[in-house]
Amino acid sequence: MARAKTTLDPFNAIAEPKRRALIEALVGKELTVTEIVELMGWNQPMVSKHLSVLKQVGLVSEKKEGRYRVYKVDADLLKIIQNWVIQFEPYWNNKLDNLEAYLNQIQAKEVNDE
Repeated sequence: MARAKTTLDPFNAIAEPKRRALIEALVGKELTVTEIVELMGWNQPMVSKHLSVLKQVGLVSEKKEGRYRVYKVDADLLKIIQNWVIQFEPYWNNKLDNLEAYLNQIQAKEVNDE
């Protein structure tokens, strides 16, 4: 059985750390491949490969300016990911509250033991 592509949606596309780094580098900027290569310190084929995946799922767009192609992040699609992740916020807040209570207990015990 052939392995299914894992980059057909934004969630899978950003699962790769290099693609997340690429998105972060492009936030609020428009860069050419050459500029991205210089900024990231990666080789051109690696940059092009990751840009291709991000373009395929719609997280990055490209436009031609003369002989260059300029890339930018399409942050609207990232909203889908944010909306999915936000549902876990109450869980994380609860865990942090529990940690704070535990640390306060330890600190109070240390003060009482002195």
